[in-house]
Amino acid sequence: MDAQNLSQRLETVAEFVPKGARVADIGSDHGYLPAALALRKRIAYAVAGEVVKGPYENAIREIQKLNLANIIQARLADGLAAIEDADQIDTITIAGMGGALITQILDAHPEKLTGVARLILQPNVGEARLRTWLMNHRFQIMAEKMIAEDGHTYEIIVAEPSIVPFRYSKYELTFGPFLLEKHSPVFDKKWHGELQRQKTVLQQMSHASQPPVKKIRQQEEYIALIKETLNNDDR
Repeated sequence: MDAQNLSQRLETVAEFVPKGARVADIGSDHGYLPAALALRKRIAYAVAGEVVKGPYENAIREIQKLNLANIIQARLADGLAAIEDADQIDTITIAGMGGALITQILDAHPEKLTGVARLILQPNVGEARLRTWLMNHRFQIMAEKMIAEDGHTYEIIVAEPSIVPFRYSKYELTFGPFLLEKHSPVFDKKWHGELQRQKTVLQQMSHASQPPVKKIRQQEEYIALIKETLNNDDR
């Protein structure tokens, strides 16, 4: 993978970046995403933020190699601390991390979200936790997409600030409001697999020498939620 040939995962993130955006790509690694967007003349400006020195240096090399230093600034900083007021960032992308870490990054510098019109987030796990954070901080989910690549399933969540409060149901937080509507083959395959895994976990809990009653009840509720979503009556 390089800036000319993004992975399907990053290509999907790129699809949701508005034309002419000023982007902060947090956890940019080699800077492939902002570099690809710049090469396509999709963005006006970008910050490639990295907290680790190695990936930060990789991003600098990529930017210099492609002669994009006039459009992309690589910065060594923790999360949203990479963003400066003068950048006038209106779009933030965070991809390839757990949902819990993404929420920590967003929570650490709430002032950096002022003026941001779009978040494009790709959590590897913890999607429900991330959706809950978005709801509680008045970011409305505007689009979602689920893809399968190299044996993994990824969810891309696009959210924009809302001036009015709103609530998502437990189903929407768990499965994604737009993903629920579409029920794509990738969605069904993911959740059928998850159902089988959680049944195995429940069986192991039930056969423990001291079964954890509370956890078993929570597990049963989770399994029932998945079954209802899939219209699966298997026992």
